[in-house]
Amino acid sequence: MNSEFDQLLSRPRRLRRNENIRRLVRETYLHRDDLIAPVFVIAGSNIKNEIPSMPDVFQYSIDRLNEEMDALLKAGITRVILFGIPAAKDEVGSDAISDDGIIQQAIRYIKQTYSDIFVITDVCMCEYTDHGHCGIIVDGDVHNDQTLTYLQRQVVSHAKAGADMVAPSGMMDGMISAIRTGLNDHGFNSIPIMSYAVKYSSAFYGPFREAADSTPHFGDRKTYQMDPANVREGIKEALLDVDEGADIIMVKPALAYLDIISMVKENTLLPVACYNVSGEYSMIKAAAQKGWIDEDKVMMESLISMKRAGADIIITYFAKQASSLLNKV
Repeated sequence: MNSEFDQLLSRPRRLRRNENIRRLVRETYLHRDDLIAPVFVIAGSNIKNEIPSMPDVFQYSIDRLNEEMDALLKAGITRVILFGIPAAKDEVGSDAISDDGIIQQAIRYIKQTYSDIFVITDVCMCEYTDHGHCGIIVDGDVHNDQTLTYLQRQVVSHAKAGADMVAPSGMMDGMISAIRTGLNDHGFNSIPIMSYAVKYSSAFYGPFREAADSTPHFGDRKTYQMDPANVREGIKEALLDVDEGADIIMVKPALAYLDIISMVKENTLLPVACYNVSGEYSMIKAAAQKGWIDEDKVMMESLISMKRAGADIIITYFAKQASSLLNKV
């Protein structure tokens, strides 16, 4: 049927007519190689605790860690970032720097048992201190420079245990320089650093703090994590970490900070990672359980948005689920 609009020259819908052509001209793709899976390791034996606020996410004792590693490999995920829940905590987070700490044990187990798994370790003290803050407390606040010494000891112990990469998350000034120096001084100059360079003081971390037992026992983290209102400060933080020797720059959280991911990408030549954090995960899970959204479609759309914003790497609790869907494509 002819119409007065037959002579329109520009018809973008021509490239949307079916899935075949849509895939042909698609601009952004998500691949399982983009994904890193967070894994929570807890002291003890025969433990697999589902985290109430994070459906399908568990704490594993080392003797049951094989269950998660096997499931990840089956889904095609070969990269993990480890978070530890120790048997005991103290004011200086001694387990974090112990060669027999929970993370150090987990690294050795994974590297000895799963040669295909690339092990990244979160480097911070909040999971190991009895006060729940990310460093050494002096006069009611985290002392930046004293904390750097402990972070150096922590990364060296991780490297000795066999970690493939370290990921400092405490937002201490100068942490990348201190960690790079500590690694190099002990012969670990080939271990890359993925810096939580642009980490905001976010309400989206709530479920993680339950998972990692890392809620501060007093105050908050606003003196070291970033103000969510700030953009230029985030670029400054990223560039400082580039200058200090970071190999990958991370933005955390992801969904509420897509603009920051994009700006960091524009301002550095390093790979850019983002952390699809616990609150973002739990909101999708909760809405899906209510029947309000299609979980798989919303999950994939969210992850694609992070890639579209400029993230090369996505840390996500959806790693297995997303990769399993990608395997079917």
